[in-house]
Amino acid sequence: MALDHVSFKVRKGEITALVGENGAGKSTLLKILSGDYQYDSGKYLIDSEEKCFKEPREAIHAGVSVIYQERQIVPYLTVAENIFMEDIPVNKLGIVKKGELNVKAQAIIDEFRLPFMASDRVMDLSVAFQQMVEIMKAYRRHPSILVFDEPTASISDAEIDSLFSIMGNLKKEMIILYVSHRLEEIFRITDQVVILKDGRLVKQIATTDTTENEIILNMVGRDLGDIFNSLSRNENRGREILRVENLEADNVKDVSFSVRAGEIVGFAGLVGAGRTETMRIIFGADEKKSGKIWLDGEELNIKHPVDAIAKGIALCPEDRKDEGIFAIRPVKDNISIVVLRTLTHNGFINKKAEIKMANEGVRQLNIRTSSIEKHIRELSGGNQQKSIFARWLATNPKLLILDEPTKGIDVGAKSEIYKIICDLAKQGIGIIFISSELPEVLGLCDRIITMCQGRITGELKREEATEHGVLTLAMEDMLGGKNGGET
Repeated sequence: MALDHVSFKVRKGEITALVGENGAGKSTLLKILSGDYQYDSGKYLIDSEEKCFKEPREAIHAGVSVIYQERQIVPYLTVAENIFMEDIPVNKLGIVKKGELNVKAQAIIDEFRLPFMASDRVMDLSVAFQQMVEIMKAYRRHPSILVFDEPTASISDAEIDSLFSIMGNLKKEMIILYVSHRLEEIFRITDQVVILKDGRLVKQIATTDTTENEIILNMVGRDLGDIFNSLSRNENRGREILRVENLEADNVKDVSFSVRAGEIVGFAGLVGAGRTETMRIIFGADEKKSGKIWLDGEELNIKHPVDAIAKGIALCPEDRKDEGIFAIRPVKDNISIVVLRTLTHNGFINKKAEIKMANEGVRQLNIRTSSIEKHIRELSGGNQQKSIFARWLATNPKLLILDEPTKGIDVGAKSEIYKIICDLAKQGIGIIFISSELPEVLGLCDRIITMCQGRITGELKREEATEHGVLTLAMEDMLGGKNGGET
């Protein structure tokens, strides 16, 4: 049962956090609130009036807006058209009043203090800005209940500040539910916390009356303690696996670094620092202007991801939904997709070998699924991410690039992924780890390289790195510093 006798109350003037591990029942609850699902028993009341929405349109008309983590926007339309999707102004002939539409949308964009135009196409915006369009679309409806599902997973600190400022004003006018795995955000913005575990309500408590450790204990049923100190790390790093020298592209400027076998190298920086762009070049997804890349002593001329995969480079992309998983395909297909050639003979896939390989990946990485034939979109975010890991491990990579691998994943699943990463390092795989969450970069990585505005601004060993030190280096170019190289 996804939800079992869950009861709680929320009211206008407060922001209520909804927390729990993946599979705790949060998504089911949100879909009942929004009309995607209907409940079997119990009551759902708004202003003392019982509701049971048969579809999302009914919920929207009743003043309930849910902003899901998975974006629900139309990339080929403009920002304005997405924001006013259900209410685009037209004249008597049914022709869109583009001027009026853009003016109304631009007013909202300016209120959020965002640097793009109403007339821009959504597909041309960054992932972070696309998420802000999703938020503005819901905000424009002036709902009585506004639900945020991991809204900050893809946006920068500045955008988070803007969002939280708006939320602080909105809570005076409406009920706000806030779902997040980032506990520091919960203590920053919410007034109370509703904790779910295994479909049941564990506790409803004022935010000021609890602690991060207490929330974690209630969420996962055990005290995780210091998960980073408990990791079994690789202390025997080997030969140099990757060397990059003087890499140049549109948003990458003279980048040079190296990675050793069995080493976890973290990349830290603000949104737009150039970390993802650098890794996409190494993987062959984007073209470099100049510079050299060596893998295991061999200079590479990578033109396409196929070339990178053949040489032993793997990339788990930042955007799991759009670039990582094949949502309507089963777990088996998502794991085997990059090695199908090795499983094919005379044009036919060896199904037994494919099933064996997929099952081995599920077992090795403890992927929680009832079957390898289950559609991957039905898995939790953590299990989707582990399925992507299994895919790349099937290629026997020398270098594994992980771009925001724990984004939108609960604290329990994060702990599992940290352990997997450390185990892979012990196998001699060189690992590049990109994350916007400084505590996990500091806690997991052997070395930390900082970037700002496309440049490397510093490098720190784990034992000497601090949040202040990393942030200072990550903002060096903005503060007037120069490329610092090693620090």
